[in-house]
Amino acid sequence: MANSKTPKPKESPAGRWLSYRPEIKVLDCTIRDGGLMNNHQFDDSVVKAVYTACAAAGIDYMEIGYKASRKGIKAGEYGAWKYCLEDDIRRIVGDNPTSVKLSVMADAEKCDYREDIPPKKESIIDMVRVATYISQIPTALDMVKDAHDKGYETTLNLMAVSTVPDRELAEGLEMMVQAEAQAIYVVDSFGSLYSEQVDYLVKKYLSHCKPAGKEVGVHMHNNLQLAFANTIEGIVRGANYLDATMAGLGRGAGNCLMELLLGFLHNPKYDLRPVLDCVQNHIEPMRAKLLWGYDLPYLLTGLLNQHPRTAIKFKEAELKGEKGDILRFYDTVTE
Repeated sequence: MANSKTPKPKESPAGRWLSYRPEIKVLDCTIRDGGLMNNHQFDDSVVKAVYTACAAAGIDYMEIGYKASRKGIKAGEYGAWKYCLEDDIRRIVGDNPTSVKLSVMADAEKCDYREDIPPKKESIIDMVRVATYISQIPTALDMVKDAHDKGYETTLNLMAVSTVPDRELAEGLEMMVQAEAQAIYVVDSFGSLYSEQVDYLVKKYLSHCKPAGKEVGVHMHNNLQLAFANTIEGIVRGANYLDATMAGLGRGAGNCLMELLLGFLHNPKYDLRPVLDCVQNHIEPMRAKLLWGYDLPYLLTGLLNQHPRTAIKFKEAELKGEKGDILRFYDTVTE
């Protein structure tokens, strides 16, 4: 019989990576974020393929697009997933007989939310995520309350956090945790954050969110090829809501890759195979036209903590056959 004082063998440091945290929720925003690369003009077959893959893979939420104002729009300028009308969503998912929940994003000051978001009992949507800049928080709080009162799950996504002074961030978090949102997101809009910054931000968010009974989420962009690494850092520090997209499809440099994330999580509820099928047969064929993913112009705007709009224009010009000069671009963005 072993001596009761015999020391227990030390657990391998790698052991914790072989387990999983069941409270983690994964949200696919391929169609919503990817829509920023093609004016939301996806074929129904692509949207259906992503939905089918999310359901088969056990992904918790699929964000199918935006709820945006339709006042003064030009016919045909944007596809259906800019507005996510009920008839368009139901054309894809029917009554959604799957376990995946459907989400839409509404930008503060860009959505006629009182009219355009119906009561939950009239909608197939499950969750409304409100995206806001620090200066728009009062409007965002009203939007969250409106969606919550209508019966939806809600989150607050604070954009461009890399540009927010620490004192303003603390004041903003104090306001946001008073909202009905179930999670508040660290959003690396410009793809400029490093792991140390993610560590600090997630801890800061948690210090406000935990006492209020709220979760923290992370949404990372890949300008510095750190979207996956920074998502892992967020997980390690306690973020439980995780955004990713298939093949990283998203604005500019794109997002954390869903196939990487599911492989990392080790949760048997998630199945990688349907995601691989969707990436191979539906997402990758669009790359030559949409040109998302890491590239030098996106690297430079990420390093400089700038919005990627200039890099997107650079890439759009290349699509039209204009040969870009990365040194000239560098000189322009660093002036």
